[in-house]
Order: sequence, then structure tokens, then C-alpha cells
Amino acid sequence: MSRLSSHSVVLPAALALVGCASSPCAESESSSSNTGAGSAGGYTVVDTDQTTCYDDSSSVACSGSSYTGQDGAYEGEVPAYEDNGDGTVSDLSTGLMWTQDPGDKMTFDEALDGAETCATGGYDDWRLPTIKELYSLILFSGTDPSGCADDSSCDAISFIDEDYFVFEYGDTSTGERMIDAQYASDTVYEGTTMGGDETVFGVNFADGRIKGYGLTDPGTGGDKTFFVQYVRANTEYGINAFVDNGDDTVWDEATGLMWTQQDSGALSSSNLSSGALSWEEALALCEGLSMVGHDDWRLPDVKELQSIVDYSRSPQTTGTAALDPVFEVTVITDEGGDENFPFYWSSTTHASVDGSGAAAAYVAFGEALGWMQGQSSGAYELMDVHGAGAQRSDPKAGDAADHPYGHGPQGDVIRIENHARCVR
Repeated sequence: MSRLSSHSVVLPAALALVGCASSPCAESESSSSNTGAGSAGGYTVVDTDQTTCYDDSSSVACSGSSYTGQDGAYEGEVPAYEDNGDGTVSDLSTGLMWTQDPGDKMTFDEALDGAETCATGGYDDWRLPTIKELYSLILFSGTDPSGCADDSSCDAISFIDEDYFVFEYGDTSTGERMIDAQYASDTVYEGTTMGGDETVFGVNFADGRIKGYGLTDPGTGGDKTFFVQYVRANTEYGINAFVDNGDDTVWDEATGLMWTQQDSGALSSSNLSSGALSWEEALALCEGLSMVGHDDWRLPDVKELQSIVDYSRSPQTTGTAALDPVFEVTVITDEGGDENFPFYWSSTTHASVDGSGAAAAYVAFGEALGWMQGQSSGAYELMDVHGAGAQRSDPKAGDAADHPYGHGPQGDVIRIENHARCVR
């Protein structure tokens, strides 16, 4: 049984360095009183680093197209790091300090134990990051290598800054897929996936997604293993401070972002009354919105969108979307005919290694559904495969009927028309 709810353990001396590889957790002579560069507190949402714009298939100019308002046309807080020369990296935007090298993969329990004993840089207050802390490192200048046979023949770019952090794709020589570069967070899903698996959220810096992972490896039957990047400083990071402005908008005092209280189910014009939009329509809805005296609304980039996920909520346990109740959420009928909650489009393209920009990133505020095929029966069963709060991607255009059993090894449901919530 995995220890999902406890972070405080006392380890036998012989196990004191389990999960603490020599690179990420070796002790140096730095002072443990240093809180790290740029640690001003609060919740700075760092830019995605996406500077290219796309239509529904390839790159285009960022102005003059019908795809106005996408991520590549806006620049936020530019990612900025400092290599401290002691195995640690400071994020100058968020005030978080990170171990530089994830070392060898480890189980979730080993990752928790390793945080208790890690002494990288001379600090003794390392922790396994929350999913919001871990996601702060993702960069959508990366390209999805799905479909590449192995990393030696694939010209992919990872979704993390390799100038500062050590990164490795999955080891295909041992039977792993190239995309098996999942990093563990300490955020436990408020529900189960795959029909009953206890689940933790993680970020895949190989293919640019958040997914919930069961703690058993479905291939081997043993404990699933993850890469681990420990974090310290700025314990306020990822904590929202929502204020209902009383005018159908919500202010997040932590991030400085203002949101529409309603989603596209209420904001759409009559010809889009369901609120389910193509990516192009979602961009146009927010870019053209004039509300409460402001006309600078836009579709959020994917890191801004993920910043409002409430990981303490899920349809399974609270009967709600993974979103603070200060927001209003459209109820949808999912592919199984049940009530559920939407996926929300972001303005961020999920670029492929082949140069395609045909998919865009979304965040699942309802269950991240997928079609799993029974090994003996061959029948498909719809289930929550990655948890409310996952970040995946959908084609920007096309017909969902062409994907009756989804996409990928977990049969990720393909909707193509998703909902939108606007930000400024």
C-alpha cells in the first residue's frame, strides 16, 4: 500500500539516501538559511515561452490571421533562472529553488522519503513539489515526440529548459517509450483513475502534459517510477486568493489575473449557445469580448489556465468541477451520457516534432476521460483515465466522430469542441 497522505517519515539509517541520487541530493557548503534568488512570495505565473503562432495545421504570422489572440502573440513573465553552482537552480520569477538533476527514477514513496533526507546545496527543507509548482517549469517551446521510434532519431525539444536542468527521455533500450519522462508531484488526485487506481499527478516534460498516474506500472505490475525534481522556498506558490468582484468577474489577488466568472456556456452568442467551441472560435470569443469596461480579454495560455485548477475537488468526490465554487461552470453530457464538466481550451498550441501545430492544449476541469479496451473482451469502457486537473491536447479542427475511441494508449477522449473561460 502506498503512503499517499503522509510526508513525515523516520527512515532507518541504512535507507537514509533512498531516492536521493548523488547528483540531485549531494550535500554542499551553502548556507541553509538562504531562501533562494527572487523569493518574494506570491504566485507568479511564468510565460509558456511559446513565441510561434499557428493556424489549425502549421505556423502563421502572429497578426493578420483569423487566429488572433493566441499564446505566441502575447508575452508574459519571461522564464528566468540562475544556476547556483551547487546542484541547485533558482527560478527568478517564482522564487522557487530546484534541484538541478533528477537522478534515477524512483517510486512515489521513495520520492517522499528522499525529500526528507535530501541535502543538495546544504539545504534541509526540500520537498516534493505540488503539481502547480512542478508545472511552473514547463515550456511550450517544446515539441511532442509522440510517434518517434527513439530519441537518437528524433529531433524533439523537451518541455523544460535544458540549459539549467538535467533532462533525459525514456530509455528505449530498456523497453521504455521515449515519452516515459514523467515527473512526480505530491498532489494526490481526489478520486481514482482506471476504475479504481490511487493516483498522483505528474508532469511529462517529454510530451508536455499533466496526467494522473496510478502507482502500479501497468506493464510490469510493480511500482511505477518517476523522475523527481525537489523544490524549496516560497511555500505560498500555487495558492490562489480569489475575490468575487460582484460584476461577473473574479480577481485572483495571488496571480494578478482577472477571470470571467462564467464560461463560454453563458458567454457565447446564440449560434454558439452550447459553449462548445473550436479552438479558433474560442480565441475569437475571448479576443472580441468587451465586459465590465474592459476590452483586453483573451483566451488564457495553458499555464494561466492551470493556475485556477482546484486539486482538492473532483467530480467523483465533491460532485463538482476541479474549480473553486466562486466560478460558474457549464454542466455537460459526456461521451457516456453522464453529467460531467468541460475541458477548457487554452491559447497554447501543442506543437509536434514534425512541425505541425494541429493540436492545442486544454485543461480538464471535469474527468479526463478515455476509452480503455478490455484485453480479453475487446470491449471499450469509458473511464476517468487521468483525473480532473489533467492537461492534455485536442485537434483544433475536424470531426470528433472520426475518433470514436479517442487517441493514444489511454484512449483520450477527443472532443475538438471544448469550452472557454476568458482572462485579462
